Amino acid sequence: MGAPDDSITVTDAQGCVHGVRGLRVVDASIFPSVPSANTNFPAYMVAEKIAATMVAAR
Repeated sequence: MGAPDDSITVTDAQGCVHGVRGLRVVDASIFPSVPSANTNFPAYMVAEKIAATMVAAR
């Protein structure tokens, strides 16, 4: 996740893929660094947050 002008980021904070209209990534692959613990709970939280943002944008 990051700014569109940052060459190493693929998505913004809402999970939208830079340069691809209508595509979102909402899983652990958008983590900036891999946690040393289980990724289940953090992945759920990322999905919940982005889903709430999508619903609020309607």
